[in-house]
Amino acid sequence: MGKHYTIEFKQKVIDEYKSGNFGGYPQLAKRYGLSPGTVWHWIEKNHKQGNQINDINNSRGRKSVKNIDYKERYEILKKYQAFLKAQRERK
Repeated sequence: MGKHYTIEFKQKVIDEYKSGNFGGYPQLAKRYGLSPGTVWHWIEKNHKQGNQINDINNSRGRKSVKNIDYKERYEILKKYQAFLKAQRERK
């Protein structure tokens, strides 16, 4: 079974890659004692998912719990409910 790394650690490596200050992913892999394929996988997954840090799985085959911004979702829901109320009142 492979090693498991924290989401924070994965994000640190991704951020360092994006900064360009530490070379490419092979150099980052060497710096942290990781396989270049592992670093590449993290970077690709992060890129495809639009920088959603908590979607970078910590375990194979299972989704990690997403960090949900409840306040933002609540505000969106309130606006949508107001929109629906206005739509009903027009009829």
